[in-house]
Amino acid sequence: MTKIAIIEDDPTINQMYRMKFEATSFEVQMASDGEQGVALAEAFRPDLILLDIQMPKMNGYETLKAIRSHKWGKSIPVIILTNLGEEEAPKELRALGIESYIVKADLTPSQVVERAKETLNL
Repeated sequence: MTKIAIIEDDPTINQMYRMKFEATSFEVQMASDGEQGVALAEAFRPDLILLDIQMPKMNGYETLKAIRSHKWGKSIPVIILTNLGEEEAPKELRALGIESYIVKADLTPSQVVERAKETLNL
């Protein structure tokens, strides 16, 4: 089963994406802040991470930087899933290697699942 980690501080959004991904046979684990997200990624070793930018404790950039600093985290594909426009996001995100940048309001959860499948070649 394909594993996905959702690192997002909004519990409603977490549940919405969890239900959609589980309905399409993904194994889903969630974290509600950046610190939890790094720990989750290390323990769970997901095939893909959906990562919000604006979160408590560590923002998405800091979280991704921490994940990428570990050998196990260098090759995990990451999709930024946020309500910040791409021009508002830290420019350094691209340098850390993200697969795609999605504004939540622009895509339905089903479209996000499709983007995840495309990213993973499923």
